[in-house]
Amino acid sequence: MEQKKVLNDKSKLLVGNESELHYVRIDPVEEEYIKVWIKEPTYLQLEKAQMKLFNMNMGKQEVNLDMNEVYRYLWDAFVEKTEPVLTALDLIRLKPFVGRQIRDILPDPFAILEGDADLKEQ
Repeated sequence: MEQKKVLNDKSKLLVGNESELHYVRIDPVEEEYIKVWIKEPTYLQLEKAQMKLFNMNMGKQEVNLDMNEVYRYLWDAFVEKTEPVLTALDLIRLKPFVGRQIRDILPDPFAILEGDADLKEQ
């Protein structure tokens, strides 16, 4: 039987406490930025984000997709802070240019699905 090295330090399995700072440009022509700190996601947070996509109504036997709910959850779960501070009302009113950049730095909850095929092959 093949011997495998067993992990001794479980901290290698866990996400860190540090957030990553990102600079988001506010306009395509201006050299002004906002600061956005993004937390590293856990596996369970990404699973929960995936479930936010589906809005099920068992009474009507309907399933609706709700990307707005996913992005709201991602913002609440992973944006530690912004400078200047953005309120919930500010988020609703974000320019598409800024919103797309923030979306791109948020964790992708569906990226964990891509690794599943690789794991099954091993």
